[in-house]
Parts: sequence; structure tokens; C-alpha cells
Amino acid sequence: MRAAGVWRLMRRLRRGFKYLMAAFYVLAGVNHFLNPAPYLKIMPPYLPWHRLLVGVSGVCEVALGVLLLVPRCTRWAAWGLVALLISVFPANLHMAVHPELYPEIPAAALWARLPLQAVLIAWAWVYTRPEPPPARGVVMPESA
Repeated sequence: MRAAGVWRLMRRLRRGFKYLMAAFYVLAGVNHFLNPAPYLKIMPPYLPWHRLLVGVSGVCEVALGVLLLVPRCTRWAAWGLVALLISVFPANLHMAVHPELYPEIPAAALWARLPLQAVLIAWAWVYTRPEPPPARGVVMPESA
């Protein structure tokens, strides 16, 4: 397969995953308003203004998800998502160290959320980088 074909495929995959990410955050953000109870329940008690913070995080998810699709804003939106994911990490950590507060969720699932945050951060980080230009004149060796 030629390098140009590989680059086209990579660009399509990158674009497709960006649309998937945008939809994920917009839907998650809207859910903060349609169904706030689960988000309120996971708020660590040491944080003030639970309802306000849930609303702010929902607005941020919707706005950043939409801005991810605006080419001039993609990189800034991706950095915003990285920051948002880092900022909500304490709630996930609180859940993992206090599984008795969430008996409906298996403890293993609560701990699994922590590395999942790293995966989501890495996914957003991909879009903080400029899109690579297509390779020209380079031929990839054919596989045997």
C-alpha cells in the first residue's frame, strides 16, 4: 500500500474518531441536565456547590464537544477536554476509595474508571496535535 493511501486512511480514522468523541461529550454533557442525580451522587463531599459544579461540567462537555468539530477550535477544545478530564478525576478517585457509597457498582468497575480516565485523556490529547500532512512520494513496502 502506498504511503499516501495510508495517510488518507489515518486522516479518515482521525476525523471519524473526532466525531465520535464530540458526540460522546455532547451527549454526556446534555445528560448532566436531563439526569443530574448520578453526577450529584459521585461528587466528593469536600467540594462545595455540587449542583453548580455538575452544571458547569455539563456545559463544558457540550461546548467542548461542539468546538472539537470547529477546525479553528479543535486543538483548544481538545486541551479543554484534557483539563476537564483531569478536573473530574477526584470524583472518580473518591468513588474508588469509597465503594461502600456506591453498592450498585462493583468495586472493580470503580477502580477500572481510573485508567479509563487516562485513555480518555490520551484520546483527547491526540487532537491537541496538528493533523499530520499527507506523505508525498514515499512508497510503503507491500506485505508478503
